[in-house]
Amino acid sequence: GQKQQTRLPQPALETLAIVAYRQPIQRAEIESIRGVACGEVLRSLLERRLVRIVGRAEELGRPMLYGTTAEFLKVFGLGSLADLPQSKELRT
Repeated sequence: GQKQQTRLPQPALETLAIVAYRQPIQRAEIESIRGVACGEVLRSLLERRLVRIVGRAEELGRPMLYGTTAEFLKVFGLGSLADLPQSKELRT
């Protein structure tokens, strides 16, 4: 099938950035950082194969942990997660 390339909405980009920099991360942690529910946004990122479930946390309820995918690296032109801009590069 042919992949449809569309721009990501701002909430999806914000969520993806949080996952990329903080992975593995729980949905509750993402929601705490963003201040809003992000279940639908995470589902969208999962469908686009930019985020995947990487495991389960070792705490009550065993919540899912999210991380980025090889597709994420490809779409954003990164060789690895080490190529993500660091905070000092983002401030300039």
